[in-house]
Amino acid sequence: MFISNYTESFKTKHILIIGDVMVDSYLWGSVKRISPEAPVPILSRSRREHRLGGAANVARNIKHLGATPLICSVIGDDTNGSEFRTLLAEKNQITDRYIVSDPSRPTTIKTRIISGGQQLLRLDDEVTDPLSDAIEDELEKSIERCLKENSVDAVIIEDYDKGIISEQLIEKINELFVPLSVPVFVDPKRKNFFSYKNVTLFKPNFNEFCAGINKDLEKDDITEIEKQAHIYKEKFNIKNMLITLSEHGMLLSGEENLHIPAQKRDIADVSGAGDTVISVIALCYAAGMPMEMAAKAANIAGGLVCTKSGVVPVDLDELLKECDRIYNI
Repeated sequence: MFISNYTESFKTKHILIIGDVMVDSYLWGSVKRISPEAPVPILSRSRREHRLGGAANVARNIKHLGATPLICSVIGDDTNGSEFRTLLAEKNQITDRYIVSDPSRPTTIKTRIISGGQQLLRLDDEVTDPLSDAIEDELEKSIERCLKENSVDAVIIEDYDKGIISEQLIEKINELFVPLSVPVFVDPKRKNFFSYKNVTLFKPNFNEFCAGINKDLEKDDITEIEKQAHIYKEKFNIKNMLITLSEHGMLLSGEENLHIPAQKRDIADVSGAGDTVISVIALCYAAGMPMEMAAKAANIAGGLVCTKSGVVPVDLDELLKECDRIYNI
């Protein structure tokens, strides 16, 4: 397989992830009756599991693909923060050296209640206020230390709008990495949508893109989406834009436009698919893969994780087989 010529070098790559991290908690059980107290199902819990979420799920994908993830973020000095560090170190062999603890801020945790493969409810425990000046300064110093101690092959900014990413931090990232020609990949949210300039790839989903440019577009109107993507790229000096279109696949707007159709699959859970997409395209590009091929691999990876329940990383062997089967790459 042609793609394997690039994936062999994954193990030599260091990918820096900056953004909102969290703990994904899962409660699995069975529902056999409705509560007599209110018209809600009663879950008989069978098990509970914690996984890395948010920007940490990006790191988990990078690790699962064979590369070395480096995370710079902020968590609380609390029980969930301790659980997060345990998940990093013991279960995923990812360093927590560049994680900053903020005693005034809780660690974000998302709890999903699942029965019969279906999500019944999600409970979010979080604070989304911006970081204090002192903690943001500490985070910037952590990023500088990470760059000094490691050879960084690509940067992923993963914004879940939980308060970690700010305009000042984005400017600092550009100041550090653009002069070094380190590719920067962005998974944005609306708050900082217009703050990203001079980046290698900007990856909004369709709804985020429409909200960002304040236009009502049709998801299947690829020509108009291409036009608006080109306008946005020119305005902010963005090299590539990847717009995910769910059932319509993806649009890569780079030197040329490439619409990549979605593959028909049995969808179990779309949670974490965006994390997987940006993980794969960033790592593939860092390994020297052409952006168009990297986007095709990312499209397949995003689809594969949607066939599984919960937030899970993509499997490299499965990805390679699908790339060969579908694109012959």
